[in-house]
Amino acid sequence: MEIVKSILDIPVQDPQAEFSSADLTWKKFGTVEHQDDVALIPYTRVNDFIIGECCNVECPTRFHIERGRKRSKGSVKGFHKISHIFYCIYEDIGVPLVLKSMGKVVGIPKENVLGKNIECIQLYCGSDATFDTLASEYVRKLGMIIKRSTHELDRDDQASIRMWVERNKKSIFFYQDTSKMDPFILGIQTEWQLQQMVRFGRHNLVAADSNFGIKKLKYPLCTLLVFDSRHHALPVAWIITPSVVKSDMSKWKKALNTFCCPILFSLWRLRSSWLRNVVKKCSNIEVQREIFKRLGKIVYGTWSSVNTSVALEECIQDFVDQTALVDYFRSSWMAKIEMWLLTLKSFPLASQAASGAIEAYHVKLKTKLFDDSHLGALLRVDWLVHKLTTELYSTYWLNRYADESNSFQNVKEEYIASTSWHRALQIPDSAVTLDDKYNLFAKVASLKGSSITHIVWNPGSDFAFCDSAWSMQGNFCKHVIKVNMMCDNDKACEPSMSSRSFGEIPMDLWKKPMDDPILLDESVAWSHQMLDQIKQLVELNSSNDIGIVVNNMPLKWISKKGRKFVGIPASFPALPSTSKSNLQKKNRKWKRLSRLR
Repeated sequence: MEIVKSILDIPVQDPQAEFSSADLTWKKFGTVEHQDDVALIPYTRVNDFIIGECCNVECPTRFHIERGRKRSKGSVKGFHKISHIFYCIYEDIGVPLVLKSMGKVVGIPKENVLGKNIECIQLYCGSDATFDTLASEYVRKLGMIIKRSTHELDRDDQASIRMWVERNKKSIFFYQDTSKMDPFILGIQTEWQLQQMVRFGRHNLVAADSNFGIKKLKYPLCTLLVFDSRHHALPVAWIITPSVVKSDMSKWKKALNTFCCPILFSLWRLRSSWLRNVVKKCSNIEVQREIFKRLGKIVYGTWSSVNTSVALEECIQDFVDQTALVDYFRSSWMAKIEMWLLTLKSFPLASQAASGAIEAYHVKLKTKLFDDSHLGALLRVDWLVHKLTTELYSTYWLNRYADESNSFQNVKEEYIASTSWHRALQIPDSAVTLDDKYNLFAKVASLKGSSITHIVWNPGSDFAFCDSAWSMQGNFCKHVIKVNMMCDNDKACEPSMSSRSFGEIPMDLWKKPMDDPILLDESVAWSHQMLDQIKQLVELNSSNDIGIVVNNMPLKWISKKGRKFVGIPASFPALPSTSKSNLQKKNRKWKRLSRLR
């Protein structure tokens, strides 16, 4: 490429609307020994260029002004026709260069970040000591920028949020400021999150982790989750609002344009709350496991004629000496237990794999937000937004990047093992010993040493009780999940709640009155839909690469106007291009004739 030696010989470009570097023609400017790629644009279009660069889907970027200087008229020789020059040095916080900021967030050593940065630079620019030095300086500066970043754009939280919304319109799908008539609603979804929602949520499951932080945060947080190719929960949208009224929820749901997907009820939150309080309010471990087993029987009795309120009252009377636990159930559950169990019966239940994935996200969210150093900021919405869109978002982006690009092996390994379900898969069958006589318990030998053994009581049930530290905190532990995996085909063990729910749905369809043709058609339609979904599940289970199966899912997610077949149906031959054009001409001709008539 020819080297331009005078900046006056470089034409000024003025693309329409927002634009990026890909829309510009670049010239080599400088000398033979040293030159730069340069493009000139009007100063008034700088913001349009920055916005265009920030909207790059493959490399989302953020800019800030590192320093600027204004030169008065006559102070610059050779540019007498210009009244003044104002120049800014912008620093690009982008991808793959954005990996440096993520390294700072998720604790990757700076050396690893620098190595990855140099690797990317050498891929495009070749090996050069100058570039390596600049890369090192860039990583150092970026670390300082992130360290100085703050969530407070204004001392007033409401004003700060308004400023953030104004600056980040591309990442907001719904915003409603507080007023006398309407509550505060802020819906956040980045371009990358939208891509993941379409990729993994289309014709698949979408879960909601709602009312997080209802006692600690200023406004509760609701997260929409999809399950990626490894069945990990991936946050694809955040909604911050104090309102759970249906009319308010419908506002952000419509704005998000959520598509039709199956609705499953997860038992995780109910189980976690009960187990955590049983362990906390009862000191005797034998009493703990017996109470938890009784509670499980109450839930399993949902599909029988058992009166749940009476059964819960009987359980309370049998353990009346546990006053703290009795008070908890009377105040928190007696009034709403039937509502919960009716909901549980009305929807198909999520498996322990899905529940474990939701739990893993919930735990990570708590770890990021409820750090002791930030307790003073919990009542500020701008702090919550800052945490979600920087630290948490970066963590999940990097997890997916590390997994799909097979880089940052420590990040990838930690990401794969982040759910109890995947940790359970690492336990060999030989490490599990079931009680042969009464099937009361199972023993699981620890992988850390054969001398360490964990006992799982009530094996096979969703209300199995393990003595491991993770389980005693109210979580699904790997030992319970592993034991339940082995009990799936054992008729002597209690079936899982999701299996029980799956068995009840076709039975309900079978009970439809055969003399009602509409209800019969409905049953047939639902049965065929279930058959298709079962076939997909069989394909997923038998495939060695789940990602390939997910990518080959049928039906494009497109607008109604452009809806079409994925492939040309066999019963309809394709029209040749000439026939199509002739048909279009005839249509135009008939339209003209109809107007004349």
